[in-house]
Amino acid sequence: MRIKKLRIIPDERGRLMEILRADDEIFLKFGQVYLTTAYPGVVKGWHYHKKQVDNFIALSGMMKVVLYDARQGSPTHGRINEFFIGDHNPLLVQIPTYVYHGFKCIGDREALLLNCPTEAYHYAEPDEYRVDPHANEIPYDWSRKDG
Repeated sequence: MRIKKLRIIPDERGRLMEILRADDEIFLKFGQVYLTTAYPGVVKGWHYHKKQVDNFIALSGMMKVVLYDARQGSPTHGRINEFFIGDHNPLLVQIPTYVYHGFKCIGDREALLLNCPTEAYHYAEPDEYRVDPHANEIPYDWSRKDG
């Protein structure tokens, strides 16, 4: 997994935020761009891809993006990573193949997530392998953690 702190360029008219450039070290290739949303408290996950690398950016609201590495032989096997991204932390999270991932809207309004994956979605044979977000073998609890 890799992250990129996003650069915001403000002026008196508003702001511009560069997200992913072809000359970025983190850039791999382009497949498509799509927007997905989540309502407050909603969890979307878990799933992984065999071919596709995801590039997640929260455009509005706040999201908790969680990764779980179930890859046997990986130096990060069994690790959980949490990223709090959105209005208060503009960050791009790049998710490698075979790493389970999901997200939860943690704000009080709908959150918007932009994904710029390396592959186009194949409707007949999706590169998506899902498990239930709450009943599975991933050692993670999506509930809010205070403290």
